[in-house]
Amino acid sequence: MRPSGCNGTAIPPPLPSLRKTTLFRWPGRCLAQALVCCRALSAPPLAAAAVLAFFLAGIAAAPATAAEWRDKIVVGHMNNYPPYQFLDKDGQPAGFTIDLARAVADVMGLKVEIRVGPLADVLDWLVTGRVDLIAGVNNTEQRSRIMDFSAPHAIVNQTIFARRGTPMVSSLQELRGKKVLLLRNGSMFDYLSPICDPRDLIPTNTHAEALRLLAAGNADYAVVAMLPGTYIIRENKLTNLVPVAKNVVTQRLSFAVGKGNTELLSRFNEGLTILKKTGQYDAIYNKWLGVLEPRRISGAAIAKSASAVIIVLSVVLGGMVLWSYSLKEKVRQRTESLSRALEELRLNQQQLVQAGKMAALGTLVSGVAHEINNPNGLTLLHMPFIQRSHRDAVRILEEHYRAHGDFPIGGIPYTELREELPRVLDEIYEGARRIKRIVNGLKDFARRDDAGDRECLDVNAVARTAIQLVGPTISSSTGTFIVDFADGLPGISGNAQQIEQVVVNLIINACQALPDSGRSIFLATRFDPAAGTVIVRIRDEGVGIAPEQLPHVTDPFFTTKRTRGGTGLGLSISAGIVKDHGGTLAFDSAPNRGTTVTLSFPCAQEVDSV
Repeated sequence: MRPSGCNGTAIPPPLPSLRKTTLFRWPGRCLAQALVCCRALSAPPLAAAAVLAFFLAGIAAAPATAAEWRDKIVVGHMNNYPPYQFLDKDGQPAGFTIDLARAVADVMGLKVEIRVGPLADVLDWLVTGRVDLIAGVNNTEQRSRIMDFSAPHAIVNQTIFARRGTPMVSSLQELRGKKVLLLRNGSMFDYLSPICDPRDLIPTNTHAEALRLLAAGNADYAVVAMLPGTYIIRENKLTNLVPVAKNVVTQRLSFAVGKGNTELLSRFNEGLTILKKTGQYDAIYNKWLGVLEPRRISGAAIAKSASAVIIVLSVVLGGMVLWSYSLKEKVRQRTESLSRALEELRLNQQQLVQAGKMAALGTLVSGVAHEINNPNGLTLLHMPFIQRSHRDAVRILEEHYRAHGDFPIGGIPYTELREELPRVLDEIYEGARRIKRIVNGLKDFARRDDAGDRECLDVNAVARTAIQLVGPTISSSTGTFIVDFADGLPGISGNAQQIEQVVVNLIINACQALPDSGRSIFLATRFDPAAGTVIVRIRDEGVGIAPEQLPHVTDPFFTTKRTRGGTGLGLSISAGIVKDHGGTLAFDSAPNRGTTVTLSFPCAQEVDSV
């Protein structure tokens, strides 16, 4: 409650300074305050004394020069709005917006003094000039009447929280008639006041207070920003609270200055731009907000996962190399019993194939597939809703465009956005579905199949799955990978996982044979009605194979890539699998002319010649 004047009337807050320097800022404000007191005092002598006292106090409190103000600013800071602004365990200001404000001030050559308090006090301090800037506040139409905002530096999604078992709601309109907790002087009052009875809106000083009261059963719902709500629930172990409606309102978080303080605002906008260009903004964002936000599938994340797969495969390959050298030594010592050694190799073939797959893919699938599918499932679940919402919103936006002309949305002109956004949404949806197909393919490939069951297979489907499994290798090896699948192929009898492994090995060999990414790889399927076989042909424009080496490419431990870690087992194992399926594996190659591998399998049933 504010202090009262001599006649009992409330003294309004000090007027915001219209000066640009500290030399006149505090005295000018104090003089304005004194004039307000004069209007409240009835005796002229008392009025004159008040004017003199306030003015002298302002001069005493003011810094010596205008230059000092330009080098030091006072930043308002909310005391409980984690992870954006809060006091840490040592009672020091911390959070995303605090680090960001300090970084901007540092890059612009400014010194910062932090002043901490509840939101209501911080807003009052800015209006009355006791702080120069608020580190982070939601940009709303009502607040823009009394303050100016920088470019947004974060997005805040307001969320409805409730106790477990509370009836679900999906929008602010459904809160009518409910007891709702929200931040005192917070922006959500502007949204809920037209909807709810004011007596049902329960203000709190902090988000933490709102969530604790909700957990204790003192209201039906609380409207709290998503990240602060998640952070507070986790830190305070409020396990009976859950978000029931996410992103009911999306707001922009910005720096705020007093109305008309364009000099300071422009300096902070410039500093924010510099931080984004240098990468400092991303580092601060990831430190505070990245750990709480759901991870998005991005090119960097996919590259990171691919790197992890390569490391695992490299370790497995190294183990296989050591094992192969040991086995070679045994073969050298037992040349007189070569037939027995070959029989032993055949008996261990299934174990080797499965061990290689499970070591490389089993860990990946069990440890990563679940983590990928969870967030990807959310994308697949919500994208149709987003696309429907966009289609419904387009009609309204078109009416606004026809009435008012072009306008920006998210910094992009509407005429450009309406062309690009549907394509972007479709690409996101298709990307999520592709991730699901790839993960499912990995899980199927790694699944152990000791029985070796045979079934009628579609060779085109088997080849597509193999291509998906080695997609990253193909992309990094060649810019041209051409596929030609024949229509109406008859089925073959076989084990899908084993044949997939053969195709994977042949594609990887083709990729490794290319000297640069400008060369091409071709994969085609065909039906030979005369021979009654289904054919898979893989051709590369690589370095080729010397004539003296060509007859030995399927021999165990024969390899032309010994210095690059080759073991000579891939084609040997593939040849054994093809033979077990009654098929053939043929090679046609010459140095510097590439290699063509022809894989043929007998049809599962008689097919009429065409």
